Amino acid sequence: MSRPLRAEINLSALRHNLQQARQSAPNSKILAVIKANGYGHGMQTVAHALASADAFAVASIDEAITLAESGVPQPIVLLEGVFNDEDLLLLQAYPFQPVVHRISQVEQLEQLEQLEQVKNSQPLTVWLKIDTGMHRLGFAPAEATEVLSRLQSCKCVEKIILMTHFACADDSANVMTAKQIKLFEQVFDEIDLPRSLANSAAILSLADTHEDWIRPGIMLYGASPLLDKSANELALQTVMTLRSEIIAVKTIDKDESVGYGAKWKSEQETRVGVVAVGYGDGYPRHAPSGTPVLVNGLRTQLIGCVSMDMITVDLTDCGGDVGDEVVLWGEGLAADEVASAAGTIAYELFCHITARVPFIDT
Repeated sequence: MSRPLRAEINLSALRHNLQQARQSAPNSKILAVIKANGYGHGMQTVAHALASADAFAVASIDEAITLAESGVPQPIVLLEGVFNDEDLLLLQAYPFQPVVHRISQVEQLEQLEQLEQVKNSQPLTVWLKIDTGMHRLGFAPAEATEVLSRLQSCKCVEKIILMTHFACADDSANVMTAKQIKLFEQVFDEIDLPRSLANSAAILSLADTHEDWIRPGIMLYGASPLLDKSANELALQTVMTLRSEIIAVKTIDKDESVGYGAKWKSEQETRVGVVAVGYGDGYPRHAPSGTPVLVNGLRTQLIGCVSMDMITVDLTDCGGDVGDEVVLWGEGLAADEVASAAGTIAYELFCHITARVPFIDT
């Protein structure tokens, strides 16, 4: 590894964060969400580290097959369900549980038992998704009873879990979450089936939503799911630390510019450090001057535009020389803070790390 950039994944912190979810909802089973390559952390690595989870959730059947064939024994939930008959047949070959969120998926299940390839096959567990206000995936509340009845009539369906997804649980002041909870309860008031409502934000702030299954996602990776609390305040530990080194240092005079477009100019004589990381590695292209960076554990800031392979940072007050360590986010510098400075969220920082960055499990 010649280039110094690397992403370190703290598996102990990952397991700690799972335990925080379990402690918050001790009577619930855990569906650990590891879609998008484990939120950019490495899906197989994450799954094997979180071996005590009750099930895993991914977005696509390709992700699910990769997990199953890597030896993951837990059920795997397909959050977007199946898309075609080929996917449908794969439900019989693997321990997959589809989310059902549109009528064509119900029709596919109704037709499944007629297919010669799957006669006498094992029945399925499906997750019935109701749209209580997110208006993304799910059946309208008025459709819920009829759809549930049809699923219960399917010979290939053994178990049904009811679910919905919150739009604003990260904001404790938003009344929409309470409205969604009330609507979900109204729809399924007298129906005795397992339920799943709580995402990371609700796990940590809304105990009455925990129900039978919780679905931790971003909290597993050490970022805060709540607008008004930091990861540290929630006792979540950093999982990914993106580290690099200074590869060049130069001193510029007052009123000199740095980087493409000459958009940043020095207000005094300035020591400039060049760091081996850029948008080609997944560092956010639009991160502005002032975005925090750590050099040898000391806080400084990005100056000038982010390049494909490099950024420049101000070394005037923090010192630093060629070969010294730089933390872009992670240990000592919360990804949430860097994301906020760059006008995005920690989810995107994690997911955008590119394939040329080596990952090291610690």
